[in-house]
Amino acid sequence: MGRLDWDQNLFHHRLLLRQLPSRCERVLDVGCGAGALARELAVRADRVDAVDRSPDMIRLARARAPANVECVAADFMTYDLPDGAYDAVLSLSSLHHLPLASALLRMAAGLRPGGVLIAIALPKIDLPRELGIEAVAASGYRLLGMAFAAAQATGRSHGFRRDQSHDAMPVVLDPVLTTRAVRAVAAEVLPGVKVRRLVFWRYLLTWHKPVA
Repeated sequence: MGRLDWDQNLFHHRLLLRQLPSRCERVLDVGCGAGALARELAVRADRVDAVDRSPDMIRLARARAPANVECVAADFMTYDLPDGAYDAVLSLSSLHHLPLASALLRMAAGLRPGGVLIAIALPKIDLPRELGIEAVAASGYRLLGMAFAAAQATGRSHGFRRDQSHDAMPVVLDPVLTTRAVRAVAAEVLPGVKVRRLVFWRYLLTWHKPVA
């Protein structure tokens, strides 16, 4: 890891949290990794269920989880998902590891009426259509890396420093769907879904379950 590298997952926590209701009874974190997001969700929710298929990640998550976070080692696609139990279902950098349509349907089934599904994941690069945003991302990543490194050096901020667990996380290096393809698939199974490309090699997907 270079001096100017920074954790894009941590960087996107605030964006995810802004999509949440101000207070939640129960939230599901799909693909929780070492539990960093789940710990932040625990401040906003009475209960957080954090699921990851990596036993190593779940061990790390459990070691640092507060009392209202339940960490479960399981494949989300076969996880015993309670129907209509959650005010919010979130997923950070894991949706591209799953079969998109069926994963979205499972997430939607877990939501209460009025609940929100929020996911940030990696798209396949869509060239030449996204050449401009790729150029901005490449230069912006380095500029922010310099700013974050300076903040770390002065002790003003953690600068989105990568956790030691980062390199142990199972990853998919080559997502198979572009943001356009994700939008098309998601719209078929979740009418009203919103999908937008973010600058730093991610997309944001949000959907509110109808009340009626």
